Amino acid sequence: MSGKNKPITIGVAGGTGSGKTTVAEAIIQRVGFQHIAFLQHDAYYLDQSHLPPEERARVNYDHPDTLDNELLIKHIKALQAWQAVEVPIYDFTTHTRTARTRRVEPQPVILVEGILIFAIRDLRQLMDVKIYVDTDADIRFIRRLQRDIAERGRTMELVVRQYLSTVRPMHLEFVEPSKRYADVIIPEGGFNEVAMDMVVARIQALLAGLATT
Repeated sequence: MSGKNKPITIGVAGGTGSGKTTVAEAIIQRVGFQHIAFLQHDAYYLDQSHLPPEERARVNYDHPDTLDNELLIKHIKALQAWQAVEVPIYDFTTHTRTARTRRVEPQPVILVEGILIFAIRDLRQLMDVKIYVDTDADIRFIRRLQRDIAERGRTMELVVRQYLSTVRPMHLEFVEPSKRYADVIIPEGGFNEVAMDMVVARIQALLAGLATT
């Protein structure tokens, strides 16, 4: 791939537990991982190691200001310029950024996934295709509950309290309104085969266009 051709940048947004990751993984599998540089907004949470553990748990992690958006923007621009980036690795059990990073090489497609990526103007303006995954609130909550208990060491009580105090209000304030910026809205996420066929076909057409220019 010639460095003269700018990569295609695709954003996948939607509420917590909506199926964003399923959509992103379906795109990666069907388009080919060798063509895609994958960035997840969750990796860019700001480090909270300066706070006592009990205060870290009270931080509103569903607000845009808790994420290092400047670094994500810098990384997307670097990948668009065909430069590799070192993505942070975040520890969700301690709410801290680890000393390790994950190297992401530039590819013809840059895929960015996160609940708030369309709510931040400077971020969404970098994207050529914006996909919003639309899933009912009860399904999203159940998925988040299962994930946070199984993968992030949370108790059911903590997950429910966090959902009511910050997740749901921030979804209504930032995530749901950002749907209006989407080019494509996918109900049922990666399980919507018709929508996924259309999205993947569009990405493959864009890739073919890059290869011929």
